[in-house]
Amino acid sequence: MTDIKPRHFPPPPPAAPPGLWRQVPPAIFPPLMGLWGVGLGWRLLAARLGSEPMAGLAEAALGGITLLFVFALTAWLSKPLRRPAVLAEELRVLPGQAGVAAAALGVMLMAAALVPYAPALARVLAFAGMAFLALVGVLFLRQLAIGPAEARRVSPVFHLVLVGHVIAPLTLVPLGWTALSGIIVAITLILAAVIWLASLQQFLRAAPPAPLRPLLAIHAAPAALFSLVLSLLGWPAAALGFALAGIGFALLLAGAARWVGQAGYSPLWGALTFPLAALANAVLSTLPGGPGLWGGMALLLLATALTLLVAWRVLQAWVKGGLAARTNAAIV
Repeated sequence: MTDIKPRHFPPPPPAAPPGLWRQVPPAIFPPLMGLWGVGLGWRLLAARLGSEPMAGLAEAALGGITLLFVFALTAWLSKPLRRPAVLAEELRVLPGQAGVAAAALGVMLMAAALVPYAPALARVLAFAGMAFLALVGVLFLRQLAIGPAEARRVSPVFHLVLVGHVIAPLTLVPLGWTALSGIIVAITLILAAVIWLASLQQFLRAAPPAPLRPLLAIHAAPAALFSLVLSLLGWPAAALGFALAGIGFALLLAGAARWVGQAGYSPLWGALTFPLAALANAVLSTLPGGPGLWGGMALLLLATALTLLVAWRVLQAWVKGGLAARTNAAIV
């Protein structure tokens, strides 16, 4: 009898060896980044309204997010601590690229949350997050250089890896590092412009496949963050311009919501959370009077609902064990 071997199906992925946190998926971090943005947004809204009860709730929420993020980061860091090469392996797939970059950005956002309480620790965390993201950027560019040509297509995730340093001035400016913050804004603005233009050229040639369309929302995040940082640096007109640009892009995506979500829910929906939260912060910070307050509040409520839903589903999938395989997380 002839032995027939199936040739058209790849072998099943290797099972994770016994031990704690052997296959923690970095895909948990984009929605956690969204939670940071929502928590900081409620802090900002409480300050605009002068509401002490709301401020207390916002700070309590930021404390809970801090604990959750530290736990998730500790769990994931156990992988590169066991085997450092796993960091480069995570960057071979799109969910890993977005997730690892979001982990570094989460450290910077944690620094921003801690500024009122522990400015020295916040400064250390801001620079640690920048160093972490710089390492991710080097490994990411190396992967692009040695990987196949089809993998070099520019994606919105490039913003997280190469432009994400613009989050650091949210901590550095209040601590007096204005000159360094200005340099960071100038460099990241150039990088963001290059990514925006390259992405537009690719989109005009061919639209992204349905499963990757939620990632398009990431294009709004740099505009919102530039708005926030320029407002802190005392450039209100430029800050307003970037906020309006972010609103315009968000409205464009909202009009194409059915097309963007055509593939249905996936862990990549984490990419929808933090841009919306960042935009809510930008509107609250830069748009004057009632339009800024009510518009920012509406965006913040929407960002809160979406982020909580996506974060719950992603973290639930992590706990149940299916998220790692679904996002091709590396194993140690």
